[in-house]
Amino acid sequence: MTVGIVMLVHTALDRAEQVARHWTMAGCPVVIHVDAAVSAKRYSKFVKSLKDNALVEFCTRHKCEWGAWGLVAAAQSGSEQILANFPAVRHVYLSSGSCLPLRPVQELIDYLEARPRTDFIESATTSEVPWTVGGLSEERFTLRFPFSWKRNRYLFDRYVELQRLVRFKRKIPKGLVPHMGSQWWCLTRQTLSAILEDPDRPDFDAYFKKVWIPDESYFQTLARLYSTKIESRSLTLSKFDFQGKPHIFYNDHLQLLRRSDCFVARKIWPRAGKLYNAFLKSPEGAIKMAEPNPAKIDRIFAKAVERRTRGRPGLFMQSRFPNDGWENGMTCGRYSVFQGFSDLFEDFEPWLAKASGTQVHGHLFAPHRAEFSGGQRVINGALSDSPEIRDYNPIAFLASMIWNTRGERQCFQLGPNDEAAPIWFLAKDPNAQISVISGAWAVPLFKSNQNFADLRREAARLQNLESEQLKVLRSPYCKARVRIWTMAEFIEAPMEPLQSIIDEMGHLALRRLSEAPRMNDLTGFGQFLQNLKNQGMHPYLMGDFAVDHAGVNNPDKPRKPYLVQ
Repeated sequence: MTVGIVMLVHTALDRAEQVARHWTMAGCPVVIHVDAAVSAKRYSKFVKSLKDNALVEFCTRHKCEWGAWGLVAAAQSGSEQILANFPAVRHVYLSSGSCLPLRPVQELIDYLEARPRTDFIESATTSEVPWTVGGLSEERFTLRFPFSWKRNRYLFDRYVELQRLVRFKRKIPKGLVPHMGSQWWCLTRQTLSAILEDPDRPDFDAYFKKVWIPDESYFQTLARLYSTKIESRSLTLSKFDFQGKPHIFYNDHLQLLRRSDCFVARKIWPRAGKLYNAFLKSPEGAIKMAEPNPAKIDRIFAKAVERRTRGRPGLFMQSRFPNDGWENGMTCGRYSVFQGFSDLFEDFEPWLAKASGTQVHGHLFAPHRAEFSGGQRVINGALSDSPEIRDYNPIAFLASMIWNTRGERQCFQLGPNDEAAPIWFLAKDPNAQISVISGAWAVPLFKSNQNFADLRREAARLQNLESEQLKVLRSPYCKARVRIWTMAEFIEAPMEPLQSIIDEMGHLALRRLSEAPRMNDLTGFGQFLQNLKNQGMHPYLMGDFAVDHAGVNNPDKPRKPYLVQ
């Protein structure tokens, strides 16, 4: 007894010839169905190339279109011919022109010889299969599908909607319980001949001709009527992505295919010469008589699908970029944002870089340019400080900067003047650590030499801008780690919040700060705020400052120290 191969071919005829000869070298007869869409010239040339092989035959041709009846008709024609012309065949194995035997054919023959009455066909009811893609499961058996899903998608969808609207429902032939599964099966002569010779076959065929993707349900359903023993699995390794499209195997999948221990794999790239040479010319490398176990490589495929659909954290892909919320993490790593610190402290950025060991930038979203650390004009990933480029897509600018500098924590300054900053993006990013000293923007105004009327207008503008920013940062939708202090609250004991911020960054080993940044001289700041009030502008974001406040740097009036040894 031996195994008969029915091969469905529509392209890469040279590879199909190579595989067909490989099957026949082991004594397996092959019946080839060539898609009627293949030109007569190419078909004749293909037939002529295999004319010298007595174990290769060609069956009646049908036009095969994805999701249509032609694929079932092709399998029927090939099966009828191989059963009629090769009586020694015990099992019939359905394959395609892109299928490739992964193990010596004799191993497949021996494997099936040991299981003479077992049918290998994936067959499960619609309620048991999770892999249907396209929104149709039970309905593929109860509606009509006269239009091609690929060529006439609009008519296909509208006709389905119409049938749903009028509640049309086809009657399933008596005795049939629809099952689904992979179209690549291996059936015994007894089961296959019973399906093809059933007196009710005309009725079954008429019904399945109007079923959507009948090649995944025809034999899978009818095998349940006649088989005495079904192994609901395919001996062919075929993997599909999240869209239901088959994975294609290339040369670099050689070791992966060997690990599967499967007898046959599809879909092989026609130009994967390394695979064809390895498995057709040197098949002895396969593990002898190992049980097919595609689960060995399922983890790798699952990981690949996850990478394709979710991407890498913080890296925007063309497949997800247009869709808000599809990102796998808004940014790829943790970073810190400081608002008001560089206004309150002198040389805050160099101090923070020394204290935390991180890369500290200025105002990345300043109106004039992105203030990269060290005055750089371009940083990692050729990211420019150009405000035009940055403001074209501020979110992509920030995500790119974090991605391009991954491995090193980034810190940057923020302020109410940075109107280009994507404040909602920052607030919703769990990777962001945002520390705010509200009202600190008033210190540069206090130290400037401008007309007081201009100062008052600028103070009112900045306070309104920062107030809007604080509303976002206090939103219930905020997922960033946010800490907000009023300026008056912060300067009472600045070392405690500074220490907690550095500790939370966690870049260096936890240790107490031995040096504090130098705070700007605030002598007269309380009177400055009072003057703003007297001019009709109410500065409330700073907290309460006494009018006679002497200033935290005044040596004549001791205060609570913020330098801790």
